[in-house]
Amino acid sequence: MTAPSSGLDRIIPPEIAHDRFYRAIERVGATPGVAHILEIGSSSGAGSTAAWVAGALRNPVRPTLHCLEVSTARFEALKERWRAHDFVRCYNVSSVPIGAFPSEADIVAWQRRHFWSKFGRKRTEVVLGWLRQDLEYLRAHGGGSAGIRAVREAAGIAAFDAVLIDGSEFTGAAELAEVYGARFLLLDDTESYKNWDNYRRLKRDTSYRLVARGRWTRNGFAVFERAG
Repeated sequence: MTAPSSGLDRIIPPEIAHDRFYRAIERVGATPGVAHILEIGSSSGAGSTAAWVAGALRNPVRPTLHCLEVSTARFEALKERWRAHDFVRCYNVSSVPIGAFPSEADIVAWQRRHFWSKFGRKRTEVVLGWLRQDLEYLRAHGGGSAGIRAVREAAGIAAFDAVLIDGSEFTGAAELAEVYGARFLLLDDTESYKNWDNYRRLKRDTSYRLVARGRWTRNGFAVFERAG
C-alpha cells in the first residue's frame, strides 16, 4: 500500500521574495568575513536561498552556503536549482531530532499565554495538525536527525557566521540553541510561534544588537549581529 502523501511533499512558492527581508539576507551574505552560512528551511530554493546566493556572489571571499531542507520533494528541487553553484551545499535532513519538538500541551499553553497574538488566535486543532504532520513526516523518513550539529561538524567549524532560522513552525527555539554565537542570526516569522520567543530572547541579550526589523513584513522578521 502506498503511504499517504504529506503536505510537506508539495512544492510551494517562495515566501521571502524581493521584500525587505530578502534584501537584508542578501546584504548579510555579501558581508566580508561571512564564510559559512546556514539556512534552515530552504524549501525549493527560490526564495531566501536566492537571496543568500546573490549576496554570496558579491562577497569578496565566496562563502559556503549550507542549506537544510527536510522535505524530500523540496530538497530535490533545491538541489537541481543550484547544482551549478558549487558553494551551495544541500542536505536532506531535519535540523533537530524529534525529541526537540514541543509537546502538544506546550503549544496549547503557549497559545493561552499569547491569545491576543496572530498565532494565538489560530484554531488550536489546526495548529496541532501542523505539529502532527511534521512529526509524522519525520517518523516516516527515519525519525529526524541532529542536522545542524552534523553539518557544523562536517564543515569543521565551531560556529556558523550567519544563520537563517526558517524551518518548522515548532523548532525555532531548539535551532537557536544549536547556533547561538553566530555572528548574524536572522529570524523569519517573529510574530508567530516559530521565532516569537527567539526574537525576545535576542533583544534581551546585550551580546547581540538588532540591525534590521520588519514587524509587518508577512509574519515579521529580524536580523541580529553579535556585538563586539
